Amino acid sequence: MNLPWYRRQGFWNLPNTITILRTLFVPAIVWLLWDEPTPGECTAAAFIFIIAMLLDLVDGWLARKWNLQTVMGAFLDPLADKLMHITALIMLIPLGWVAAWMVLVLECRELAITGLRSLAAGEGMIIPASSLGKLKTAYQSTAISFLLFHHPLWGVDTHSVGYGLMWIAILVSIVSAAEYGWGFYVHYNRKKGPAELPK
Repeated sequence: MNLPWYRRQGFWNLPNTITILRTLFVPAIVWLLWDEPTPGECTAAAFIFIIAMLLDLVDGWLARKWNLQTVMGAFLDPLADKLMHITALIMLIPLGWVAAWMVLVLECRELAITGLRSLAAGEGMIIPASSLGKLKTAYQSTAISFLLFHHPLWGVDTHSVGYGLMWIAILVSIVSAAEYGWGFYVHYNRKKGPAELPK
């Protein structure tokens, strides 16, 4: 069957194209938040971020529906997420809208989990995304969305809501990191066996 381009195996199908599009939103976030953003620029940045997160759900759903889940897609999709999250968080630090230590904790956790996944892959193990990891991403994305709005919206103190959600995201991220670490330890021991563990 001659499928249309957007449903074909390979790089340029619709899910991967959407993922690439999401990475192009990153410079827009930087530009809008560069220097004392106005309420309008904050709103635009928040909407761009929200659209990027919604597109993340869409490209994943399409990849599963059309059986287009590939190694390239599995690499690009989380990369696009991390680029958007870290860009937004870093741009919020000099504005004083998020504490630098919060960003440090979240990004160190991401680096640690990425390293753990690489180590697991080298041992022939796959560490899938946990429900806690997905919950952390949901809290973090929602928190960043509110922090980007910053100014009161329809009578809601968006900054306070976003800051509160960031605290929850940090707590969940720490617990989920411990879960990933314990999961790796258990799988490593099971694979190696007691006699093969390092002394």
